[in-house]
Parts: sequence; C-alpha cells; structure tokens
Amino acid sequence: MSDVLKFITCGSVDDGKSTLIGRMLHDSHMIFDDQVKELEVSSKKFGTTGEAIDFALLVDGLAAEREQGITIDVAYRYFKTDKRRFIVADTPGHIQYTRNMATAASTAELAVILVDARQGILPQTKRHSYVVSMLGVRNVIVAINKMDLVDYDQGVFDQISAEYKAFAKDLGFASIDLIPVSALKGDNICDQSPDMPWYTGHSLFGALETAEISKAALVDKAFRMPVQMVTRPNLDFRGFAGTIAAGSVSVGQKLVALPSGKTSHVKSIVTYEAEHDAAETGQAVTITLQDEIDISRGDLLSCAEEPCGIADVFRCKILWMADDAMVAGRQYIFKSSVSEQVCTIEKPKHLIDIETLQHVAGERLELNDIGVCELYLNKRCAYEAYGDNRALGSFILIDRHTNQTVGMGMIEHEMRRSTNVHHQDLTITREKRADMKGQKPSVVWMTGLSGAGKSTIANALEKKLFAADYHTIVLDGDNIRRGINIDLGFTDQDRAENIRRIAEIAKLMMDAGLIVVVSFISPFEAERNMAKEIIGAENFVEVHIDTPLELAEKRDVKGLYKKARAGKIPNFTGIGSPYEIPENPDVRVKTQDRAPEECADDVLSVLAERHILPRGI
Repeated sequence: MSDVLKFITCGSVDDGKSTLIGRMLHDSHMIFDDQVKELEVSSKKFGTTGEAIDFALLVDGLAAEREQGITIDVAYRYFKTDKRRFIVADTPGHIQYTRNMATAASTAELAVILVDARQGILPQTKRHSYVVSMLGVRNVIVAINKMDLVDYDQGVFDQISAEYKAFAKDLGFASIDLIPVSALKGDNICDQSPDMPWYTGHSLFGALETAEISKAALVDKAFRMPVQMVTRPNLDFRGFAGTIAAGSVSVGQKLVALPSGKTSHVKSIVTYEAEHDAAETGQAVTITLQDEIDISRGDLLSCAEEPCGIADVFRCKILWMADDAMVAGRQYIFKSSVSEQVCTIEKPKHLIDIETLQHVAGERLELNDIGVCELYLNKRCAYEAYGDNRALGSFILIDRHTNQTVGMGMIEHEMRRSTNVHHQDLTITREKRADMKGQKPSVVWMTGLSGAGKSTIANALEKKLFAADYHTIVLDGDNIRRGINIDLGFTDQDRAENIRRIAEIAKLMMDAGLIVVVSFISPFEAERNMAKEIIGAENFVEVHIDTPLELAEKRDVKGLYKKARAGKIPNFTGIGSPYEIPENPDVRVKTQDRAPEECADDVLSVLAERHILPRGI
C-alpha cells in the first residue's frame, strides 16, 4: 500500500464538515483507535516495517501535539482506501476555534476547505485559506458542498469557483481542486455524480488518492535533526535521539552541534530495528558520535558544511490564539523544536486584513489576529525560515503566568542587528566599582498601589543608606514618566514598555556599582518577572508596599483616585485596571499605622541578610 496523507478539513460553521467526514469514513475502511494502538505497540516492540511503523510514527506525532497542550477540539480519524491511507483532522468552524484549526494545519500536507453552495465564500473561508497558506500547506481541495440544495446548478459552482480563485491567487498554493459535492447524498465523494454530468473532474476520493506528497524537497536539503533525548544505557553508548527534520545522514559524516558549534563525526545510526548506514528526512533515529561533546535536549545536529542559522532577533508572522490580547514588551515563553526560553515581542509592524489580504496598521494582536512582529529572544538559537523548514521555523508562545499557549508563529528571517550588535567587554567592571564603594550593587524594587507610600519609603530608605556612606539612586515612577518615558501612556503595552525601560536603566546603574531603589506601581506580575530577568534574580529584591486600597484611596494626596472614580483617568490601577499582588516578595511591608522610617527598617534588615550592606548600617 502507498504512502499516508495527513489532511485537514475546515470551513465555516454548518458547511458540512462532520457530514463529509462521516460519509468518507462510511465509504472507506475506517481504522479504529484500538487498531492504531495495536499497530503502534507492535512496531515498537517488534521493529516491524510498513503499515504498522508508519502509523506508529504518525500517532506519536499526534500524541506529542496533545502533550504540548496545543490541540483542543480537534478530532483525528484514520481510514484507508485501496490506494492510500489517510489521517484527517476535523476542526471546528467557529471563529473562536481558529487556533485549533491552525494547530492541525501546521502538520497537514493538504487542506479540504468546505464551502456551502448556498452561502458562497464567507470571511471564515478566507481566514482558513490564509492560515493554511501561512502554515505551509500548498495543496488545497475546495469542496463546494450542498449542491443538492441548489439543484446541482453549474452556474452556482462556476461563480463560487471564480470568486475563490480570485481571492487565492496570491496565497502561493501549488494546486487548487474545486469539486462540487453533496456530503449528505454522496455526490462526487467516491464516484462521479449522475446529477452533475457537467462536472468531469476528480471525485473527492480521487483527488485525495492522487494528491502528490513529496518529501524530496526536504530530503535534498542539508541535514537537520533537533535532539529530543539524550540516551546513555551504559558507559559505552551515548546517543542523541530525534526525528530528522531535513536532509540525510550517514556513518562517518561530519556534524556540528548548535548553538555550541562543536563538531564530530557520526559513529552509528540506530533505530528500533537495527543499526543503519544512513537515514533520511522523517525517520526517528538515535545518532552516536565519535567524540564526547556536550549536547543536550533542545540542541540541533546539523550538517557541518551547511549549518543552519543562529540568531536571537527575528521577524515573524504570528497568529494570536488567546482571549487576552498580546501585550507588546511583555515577556512570553518561546518554544520551538530546538529552544524553550523567554522572549519579548514588539508591537506589530502590520496586521493582515483577512478580507482583502492587505496590510493594515495595528497596535496589538487580538484573538485570531495575524500580524508581523519582531521577536527578541534572551539567547541565540538555531533556526531556519518557516518557508524552508516547517519544523525549525515554527514556534508557539506561552503565557508565563498561566502556562497557556497564546500564539503560534513562523520565522520569516532573522534581523540583521542580531548578528551585527555585540557585547563590548570593558576594563572597569561592576565588581571593581562595587569593591571601590564597599557594597554589593543591587536593585530594590518597590511595588504597590498608587498612594501606598512607595516614594516616601524609598526616600526614607535612601536617607538611611546615604547616612551610612552607601552609594544609591532612587528611580521614581512619576519622575521617570516626566522624562525618558514621557512618550508612554497607561495601556497594558505602554506599562510593559515603561517597566522594561526602567529595568534596563536600573541594570546600567547597578553596573555603576550603585544600590538602586526603584519606586514603580508595576501592577502586573509578568512585568515584575521581566524586570527580575533583566536585572538578574540574584541582584533583585522585590518589596511589596502592602497598603489596602481603601487606605491608599483615603490618602489620595494627588487626587488621582477621585478622578479615576469620576471616569477621568481610564486604566487607573486599582480602579479601571487590576493590581496583581506579589505572591512571594522578598519583603512585604505593612504600612498601616507605621511610620515610613519603620517600614524602611524592614527593607534594611533584608538587605543586611543578603550581604548587600557589608559594612552594616
């Protein structure tokens, strides 16, 4: 039996996807879940080849998707005809589930897009077409369904076909088959329909059975394999297991491990079955090397003569998948086949208007928005552009607070600045400046509601440190917003950028050997965590100035709460915008019925415990 085709069905609500899949399963040979599991087990246990091992590899891939927590409300079905085997992903048509459809499309080789003949091309039809194109699906079948409800009218089919071709002409599809069908009655599903003699093309099964699946393009590329596991069953064997993402590998070939750049030659190539002299794209293998070099999960083995790129700044196309909008400047977890680390996203260069495919301006990404953004990683990682390699050019974005997947992206290219900007080592280091001042440079980050007493306590703390001959600086939120951050407002993304800038400034002042006291509301945990990452956890003392909202509002020396209650200050923390209370601050200062000097002493005691004040106070 020939190869396996993995395809996706998509379209608007009530276009008939479930009916179509039911018809296909009824008219073919469905493979039930327990049979798939048997195939998977037998292939792993006995090292069988052919149908069992092919299905096992595909099932492993689907299981990995589920483990990542990305696939929601996507039903996979397995069936076969006399000519081919199929795995079909049935995705919901509702717009709020576009994220599920996109996840399934990311590993599909073909898309069947349904259109209700009575409705014609709808916005969701265009959205799904664009998403599958963006995710690298190059072969599309447009099944114009419910033809029985328009009396099998050729004019209706021709009009919808022309409209779809005009829309899709710039989407880069290699093939578009348009087929008039009735999923309910079986017209043009398996065989030609006698009710539409004017249509002489493939039936749906005919189009699926003859669709070309070519891995030659990837096989002909340079070797790439993300390391998924390091195995060492005994002292004589240390292997690197993974699925080959591109190219081929053979015993004796020179490889480079990225991002370290260390090289070695292939000693052996092992699978469940036996040792092999060579392997190619799509095979799951374990590779051993002739030299002991440091390689771990998440590294990449690459052809040494043609290594892939390494960068930390990318231009990406991102599909936002969360109800909460993307916040530019906020840190998210970037997870690809070769890296899991913290990243920051800039506001979109532009969004894609799904109706027109035009570029439009936008400040952020909302649910199901698609936009082009620049993305900054904390450290460099191996990559290839998504158009060259889907496995190495794709990633997901995870919210650091909720651990939920919030977006998926495709790397278009690295930004040139990522290779042209280098760290400059200086002779006078932070340590030398610290020794001269007799203190440990640190950042004391005070967070709390407006009116909590942050500025007053920061001032009291600095007075005590100054009197003891420590070198300090206070960075106050209001003062900073009157200068370097005067261009920022109070949206979530402006707040994130406000904190990012002050964290970078605090780090520079800490490099000067100073003890930096920061007094900022910093209401969101995500941004406080970002500041800690920038500054370094070992140098960061988080102080929560814990004042109840009622007391802070009662003080209201600036009259801000009164204006916020009157609706004159939108997004005011505690009224129109939330304050996320720190769960585990280094110091929690209770201010009720206490003088600022007493509160400052709470902070001083922790600074002493952490040896930030080696001369005492």
